[in-house]
Amino acid sequence: METDLGAAYDRCRALHRRHGRTYYLATRLLPAWKRRHVHALYGFTRYADEIVDRTEALPPAERAARLTEWSDRFIAGLRGEPIDDPLLPAVLHTIAVFDLDLEDFDKFLRSMAMDLTVTSYPTYDDLLDYMEGSAAVIGTMMLPILGSDDRAAAREPARQLGLAFQLTNFIRDVGEDLDRGRTYLPDEHLARFGVTRGALDRRVATPKIKDLIRYEVSVAKQHYEQAAPGIPLLHPASQACMRTAFRLYGGILDEVVAADYDVFTRRATVPNSRRASVAIRSLLTRPGTPVEMVAA
Repeated sequence: METDLGAAYDRCRALHRRHGRTYYLATRLLPAWKRRHVHALYGFTRYADEIVDRTEALPPAERAARLTEWSDRFIAGLRGEPIDDPLLPAVLHTIAVFDLDLEDFDKFLRSMAMDLTVTSYPTYDDLLDYMEGSAAVIGTMMLPILGSDDRAAAREPARQLGLAFQLTNFIRDVGEDLDRGRTYLPDEHLARFGVTRGALDRRVATPKIKDLIRYEVSVAKQHYEQAAPGIPLLHPASQACMRTAFRLYGGILDEVVAADYDVFTRRATVPNSRRASVAIRSLLTRPGTPVEMVAA
């Protein structure tokens, strides 16, 4: 059993290292005993996302069936039943070690199922409903692992950081999401700036689209601002990790601004030199120091 558990954690770490460069770097700043639990949560969310997004050649019904089958294995594991899965043993172990809220996992899986049928969101409130499961719950799943002496006060900032990271991804990945037939920029925001779905499909950063992206950056920044007070509330050994993640994801917005809000010509990424300097600076920052806002 221990061998299977170790292999499952290794599988989650490999997924994290391959697909989550920014967050993987930040996770390396955690105490060693915490890292594998973060890898497990990342592996869980990434694997579900891959069922939804990496099987696009399959009919929607078959993709939904695969997600349901995997969710059922997860639920069976929660009941203590033996399961045959390459990564779920690590997830189940992490849930047990930290007594994680199972409702967060249920919300996450519901949002993943939405990606199989929902291609756009009429209002920002509609998008927030989706992101409650796709992003906010990631923050609350992580909080017991990161630790806090005032978890009640840290909970809402943790939710907001999940939302900030998710919106940053949506801004960066407008073109990739269009390739999947989805738009995560709410219809009401498009209408406000006179942008149509057809205009987005042309992948040309017109003045109207740049104004739209500028506005989305400002919305994401509001979530970062609400998340910032939570980082000094974390256990001191976890703060460097989350300061790094905060600054690097915020740095993606900086790159979008530097590109004059053109999210089509190239994918916004933080240069390796800045990634390293941010990690070092975070390690040298005294625990409890307020985290600075993103520059965008």
